[in-house]
Amino acid sequence: MTSNQTDCHYCLQSLRGRKYALREENAYCVTCYDSLFANPCEECKQPIECDSKDLAYKGRHWHERCFKCSKCSRSLVEKPFAAKDELLLCTECYSDEYSSKCFHCQKTIMPGSRKMEFKGSSWHESCFVCQYCRQPLGTKPLITKDNENYCVPCFEKHFAHHCYSCKKVITSGGVTYHDQPWHKECFVCAGCKTQLSGQRFISKDEYPYCVDCFSKLYAKKCSACKKPITALGGAKFISFEERQWHGECFNCAKCSVSLVGQGFLTQQDDVLCHECGSA
Repeated sequence: MTSNQTDCHYCLQSLRGRKYALREENAYCVTCYDSLFANPCEECKQPIECDSKDLAYKGRHWHERCFKCSKCSRSLVEKPFAAKDELLLCTECYSDEYSSKCFHCQKTIMPGSRKMEFKGSSWHESCFVCQYCRQPLGTKPLITKDNENYCVPCFEKHFAHHCYSCKKVITSGGVTYHDQPWHKECFVCAGCKTQLSGQRFISKDEYPYCVDCFSKLYAKKCSACKKPITALGGAKFISFEERQWHGECFNCAKCSVSLVGQGFLTQQDDVLCHECGSA
């Protein structure tokens, strides 16, 4: 040791036979070193002397004896811990106070373990599985039914409706016709294949038809106007000797008075009121 290293760099007293500490290549007696450089302990507020172990975390310092859980006072030296509002907590105390509970098993999700979030609730990764096949769902697509989660293949196999027309799974929406499920795009007119979802249609022999196709294929023709009689919306029609009329078309052939609910006479293909028929 050179002559200028035999004295304390601060108080200049001799260091021969005494403990000292080095800082930036300068030697200090223990008293000077502690007063100049020792960090204050976060717990006891006393300096952490140079002959004591200094435990540091995020710019704060503790004596080894003071580095403990703020709630249960157990030592945290060489143990996992968590920080909350500048307090140090062992993993057990942190979990009791702040950790989420698994929606499935209701047990604490420990800090550092992987947590799955879905619809505002938390799961252990090992608990977030398909209710049927028990395979982990992770970030895979899933479907929820009665508060239980299912992978898409299991849900389709056990719960999903299959379209009466194409036999494929109906994943959303759909139409019910004759107590059978249909895709909206599969529910079409048996005649022109126009989609019928949300439209008026007529059933014939268990098949749906749009109004136009049904009228062309099956509706009776009015003997007066020759247009189809569909009876949609509760429209009235009159039938007589295998002939039909719209209610508004059932009029006297001569004076055009309505014959609905009235007596009438026939003359060849015409229907007449009593007055015109007796003239």
